[in-house]
Amino acid sequence: MVKIAIDAMGGDYGPEPIVKGCILALKKKQFIPILVGKKSEILPLLPKRYRDKISIVEADDVISMSDAATDAVKRKDSSIYKAIELVKNGEADGVVSAGHSGATMTLATLRLGRLQGVLRPALATLMPTKLARRSILLDAGANVDSKAEHIAQFAIMGGCYAEDLLKIETPRIGILANGEEPSKGNEVTKEAFKILVGYKGFKGNVEGGDIYNGSCDVITCDGFVGNLVLKASEGVASTITGLIKDYIRKSPIAITGALLMRKVFRLLKAQMDYAEIGGAPLIGIKGCAIVSHGKSNPKAIQNAIFQAINYVDTGVNEHIVERLEALKNKEI
Repeated sequence: MVKIAIDAMGGDYGPEPIVKGCILALKKKQFIPILVGKKSEILPLLPKRYRDKISIVEADDVISMSDAATDAVKRKDSSIYKAIELVKNGEADGVVSAGHSGATMTLATLRLGRLQGVLRPALATLMPTKLARRSILLDAGANVDSKAEHIAQFAIMGGCYAEDLLKIETPRIGILANGEEPSKGNEVTKEAFKILVGYKGFKGNVEGGDIYNGSCDVITCDGFVGNLVLKASEGVASTITGLIKDYIRKSPIAITGALLMRKVFRLLKAQMDYAEIGGAPLIGIKGCAIVSHGKSNPKAIQNAIFQAINYVDTGVNEHIVERLEALKNKEI
């Protein structure tokens, strides 16, 4: 059975939503959860009937959002360090954390190591599209100064993720650029384009709108750009939601229309809600690490745990190693 280590102290709201999310996940899937953190704070939140189903590993230290990511390497008693060590030592198959994302990615990369052939791991996030399925954007912030070969590898790793976890037979892969023509982009994206030419599913350059219109399944870019896209998208979604609510409150006709459109609004909210996804996997490391939003509620933690279980079950890491080796040998 899959074992998932969960950083119980990492979220903005303390262990309560994390413990509740763990219990929600247990009600729907069979797995072995290991909560890592202060036992004195975790235990009172656990109903008695779950205390024999959830292990607790004591960790006195907590990496706060104001701490430097590099400090996490030295703080071996922190909840995220101990959670990742469980994966490194084979005591857990994956880790979920809603804490300091930089600390999680740094520790996962340094303590677990990179998969064979991987130059840099990438953070992958699922973006909403107008179609039924989501697109994958990577890197979403793990690397802020990537080279062409890194971006090409992100594309391949994202393609493997799309095949194994999203069940897309031949993912359409594009490089995010300022135009679709091969001549567009900067020197880094142009070089990445040359590396990926001929790769199955590669469609060339794509523009920002292609992230959301469903025309592309995997969009690869530098982590600096990807993180800006992600944060801007969250801001736009929040602003549009707020504007819709304001317009509805100001217009009796709109209120009537909103009541009739409740199902549509629920579906729209589900598409835009980070809690529906749970978190972003750090792809390219040995093992599995899911980086969740600091403001994660129980539902988000539940879905992050489901992501971790699915990631482990699909064997996507082995797939990535095979594809990168084949690309290196010019077999694909």
